[in-house]
Amino acid sequence: MRDRNEIVRERQSAIRRELDRRGIALKVVAMDAEISYSSIASYFPLPGGERPAMIPMGVVYALAEARAIPDDLLSLLLPVGCLMVRAPEDIDHDEMERVARDYLAAKGAAHHPDSPGGREISDCEDDALDAKAARLRAVAA
Repeated sequence: MRDRNEIVRERQSAIRRELDRRGIALKVVAMDAEISYSSIASYFPLPGGERPAMIPMGVVYALAEARAIPDDLLSLLLPVGCLMVRAPEDIDHDEMERVARDYLAAKGAAHHPDSPGGREISDCEDDALDAKAARLRAVAA
């Protein structure tokens, strides 16, 4: 079994690459989470640079609480199959309907003969459906 710390460090590097791809500046992340820029840069160094410092759970908490890094990226720090989702304080039935219809449309499209896996659900479709199901669960909570 691979060392879990190394897995997390690899995922921290993946988060940095995705932050860069999305145009989310580390300085903004640091400011939003009220964590020093040097600390954030040590957890998410430039690709090909230093090995990421192991991110403490307190930092993950601060990043999530401040919404400084999108939940789908923070979910990369969790084991496969686990996602960070925000549970609403009140159920918005209109939003629940929208999210449910979005899931059902994606599920139907995944079974279309012209989809990547034909009538079978491909891995990429399965990942997208998992995310939509998690969103549906969060809205329904």
